[in-house]
Formats: sequence, C-alpha cells, structure tokens
Amino acid sequence: MKIILCFESFSILGSNVLKMSSGIQIKPKTAVQKSKTSSALSCSPEPAVKPQPKPSDKLNPKTIDPFGAYSRPPSAFAAIYAKGGIPCRLVHGSVKHRLQWECLPETVPFDPLLVTLAEGLRETKHPYTFVSKEGFKELLMVESATEKAIPLLPRLVPVLKAALAHSDDEVFGRGLDALVQLSAVVGPSLNDHLKHLLTNLSRRLMDKKFREKITIALQKLEQCGGKATVAIIKSKIPTYCSISS
Repeated sequence: MKIILCFESFSILGSNVLKMSSGIQIKPKTAVQKSKTSSALSCSPEPAVKPQPKPSDKLNPKTIDPFGAYSRPPSAFAAIYAKGGIPCRLVHGSVKHRLQWECLPETVPFDPLLVTLAEGLRETKHPYTFVSKEGFKELLMVESATEKAIPLLPRLVPVLKAALAHSDDEVFGRGLDALVQLSAVVGPSLNDHLKHLLTNLSRRLMDKKFREKITIALQKLEQCGGKATVAIIKSKIPTYCSISS
C-alpha cells in the first residue's frame, strides 16, 4: 500500500507556506533569516591570543614609551631631561651603562642640578632611574662637593624624604643610597635635618628585606655624623645599637 502526501502551495502575507494534507505546516526560512544565521556564524569572535614575552624583555628594564597614546604627562624630571636641562646622557654599554657629561662635573653648578637629580630618584622608568641615581652620586664625588652641597640641605632633605616614603622598593633603595652618599659628603651638617628622615627608615626597618641595609646605613650615618648622631637616631629608632658601644 502506498501513502501519497499532497502539498498545497499558497501565499500568506507575502511568505510561502507548505501545507501538508495531514494538517502540518512547514514554514521555510526566509532570505533575511538565512543571512542573520550565516552572519552570526562568520562573526563569532576568535579566541584571544595572549602575547608571549620577548627574550629582550628580561634584559631591558621598564622603559618610558614616548609614543603611548594614553601616556601620562611627563614628570618634572622627565621634562627637564627632555629639554636638555641635565648636562649628562646615558651611554649604553655591553656590560654596564655609564653617564657621559657634556662638561666636567666640577664645572657644573650644584644649584639646582643636585636638587633636580634628587627629585629624579623617585622616577620608575628607564633611563630616568639610572641618570638620576648615577648623576647624584657622581656630582657628589667632585672635590668641592662639600661646600656646594651644605647650603642645599634645606632643599635636599624634603626631596630625599619623599623618596624614602615612596611605596616602590627600588625608589626607597635609591633614596637610602643617596642619603648615605650625602652624609659622607656633608658630615655632621646633616644632623640638624636627620630627624626628618628617620621616621621613614623606622617604618621600613620592620621589613626583613630592608632591615640589614637600613642598619648598615644608620651605622654609616653615625660614622659621618659623629657622636651627636647616635642620640638623634635613638630618638626615632630606640632599638638602634651604636657601633661605638
């Protein structure tokens, strides 16, 4: 026995409908629905590919991107450096970097360069980090550094204090090194300003990774500042043990 299905084709409101004799209606997809389906499939997002780090990223420190579309305005130190206000430039070497001075450091006026370099210690981008740290150290190594640096202490101490209070560990380390270098140059002249710097050292002393470095720095401050330095240190850090005791 053969079963024959009959279809009637007619138009309802502009769309074709196939009606089976059994009463079941089958409505085919229109051209618009087919277009939407194919578009949804073709526009499905591809899985995001995470960029792999380049080998050079391990060798190069964080570097400022001058072409960044949404980069923040440059800091005061970066702006001065870009305008040539700092008479030295970074020279990349195969083993280590160095500074190249445009003129002899002995002929460079400390005011305001030494203060500007101290402000640069708070930078976190290369090459500003190296230029400020190395420039501050080399400027204090000239023969007449003592007589040139002492008058600048009222301006240097607040800047160093800001570096020591910075949340970045590397910035704090550079500030601590700069403080020891300055103490070796100005000697007891730093004692009148030392109490303003010891509060931040006392806080960081609780951190195990800085405890030894801060202790050594305090001992060097005592060596350069004399016996009067011990009383100043103990007023802020009672647990400090003098090297002379």
